[in-house]
Amino acid sequence: MTFKITIPNFSLNDTLLCGQCFRFKNIEDNNFLVFAGNHSSFITQRQDVLYFDSSNNDINFWKNYFDTITDYNKLLQKFDGDTILEKTRHKYYGIRILRQDPWETLISFIISANNNIPRIQSIIERLCENFGYPIKNGYSFPTASTLANCKLQDLEILRSGFRAKYILDAAKKVFSGEINLEGIKCCDINKSRETLMQICGVGKKISECVLLFGYHKMEAFPVDVWMRRALKEYYPNGLSLQILSCPGLAQQILFYSKRNRDI
Repeated sequence: MTFKITIPNFSLNDTLLCGQCFRFKNIEDNNFLVFAGNHSSFITQRQDVLYFDSSNNDINFWKNYFDTITDYNKLLQKFDGDTILEKTRHKYYGIRILRQDPWETLISFIISANNNIPRIQSIIERLCENFGYPIKNGYSFPTASTLANCKLQDLEILRSGFRAKYILDAAKKVFSGEINLEGIKCCDINKSRETLMQICGVGKKISECVLLFGYHKMEAFPVDVWMRRALKEYYPNGLSLQILSCPGLAQQILFYSKRNRDI
């Protein structure tokens, strides 16, 4: 199924490459094969238009995934007066915070712990190949019920090291209802953090990633090694009021800028 979506002031490259998702193949500049849940699509950007060659008629899914409903120009204006963000937002104004599935985001960022992006992508690809089901161009993301019925040795095929036991713990707790991922949508952010950190291997950083990238809670603020460097260098006395007005988007712009050595 082919269709197109117009998203003004958007960058497909920056949105996919800024560290918030892992299930894609970069074919060439502005041309990707993207997977999400049981959806897949070749996506090409030309100016403000995204062209899709999708696995099915799922235009509304992708509109939601790329968060076409949020006015990012309005959000970026909140950063006026912060000299660092003013510098970097003009280069990375096209970043969107994706609306990903919470379950997929949870497992993906458990896998990301103390890991590099190529290896994260390889582990997730093996996870989908072995425990998902075939879809066009690849495999779906496995369900919590599928993984909850696995034994630890079944996950050895992932070659994920210590993360396997965390994947299994998350699957069992979600499948049993001990962790209600749907309920987190309605919780305040502190309660949401507490809930997610009941899962083995989920600490503050991973919970913040899940809340931002899986629940679109824009008050979440993940801090990894790149962000620690940026905060130490530019915000030694604490976050600016501009950052606090929209922490999630500010974090992603600062993170990507620091990783790319633009600040």
